[in-house]
Amino acid sequence: MSTKLDLTKQFRQAFTAGKKPEIVELPEANYLYIEGIGDPSGEAFSENIQALYSTAYGIKFICKANGNDFIVPKLEALWSFDMTRYADITMAEAPLRIPRSEWNYRLLLRMPEFVEAELALKTAQTVAISKKISQATRVGWFTLHEGKCVQLLHTGPFSTEPESLAVLAAFMDDKKLAHNGLHHEVYLSDFRKTPPEKLRTILREPVKSSES
Repeated sequence: MSTKLDLTKQFRQAFTAGKKPEIVELPEANYLYIEGIGDPSGEAFSENIQALYSTAYGIKFICKANGNDFIVPKLEALWSFDMTRYADITMAEAPLRIPRSEWNYRLLLRMPEFVEAELALKTAQTVAISKKISQATRVGWFTLHEGKCVQLLHTGPFSTEPESLAVLAAFMDDKKLAHNGLHHEVYLSDFRKTPPEKLRTILREPVKSSES
């Protein structure tokens, strides 16, 4: 009986966090991704998630047939907005002051090291045709190396994230750390099925020293 690779266990530091801010060092990782802009509660966001997961499971089944089965890991996302237009807004204020329609996102699913870009992109095209999921044609391959990050576990609805982001921001100020990448969220709970008060989300900020 073959063993399924579990990336959440292999890279525990990337999929676990405490309630208090902590500094972690994260290695390079490969992801499937799909990009979009707009409200996460909208239909387009859901369709993009479907396209991403359908591609991931297509890859999983091919790998399983070749003796390399793995568990499709938790959904992740990188979030950004127009830094020129909203330059005066702090990290904690952003979710409250910037309309959801103006948020850019890159949805991510981490892939094992034995999955190659060529297989991933070919599978995405196959999914688009065989399952009639046209959004799968926009699924891409992405290598991310965040390195030094600050993160914590946020428990509760997304609407209360600013409270946790304020804690992260204060920690960064105290440690003299500056932003060094996009805001990163790891969804440990399936927000399509989990009550808001029980959601568990890792909030992560890539950082560097603010002293030069």
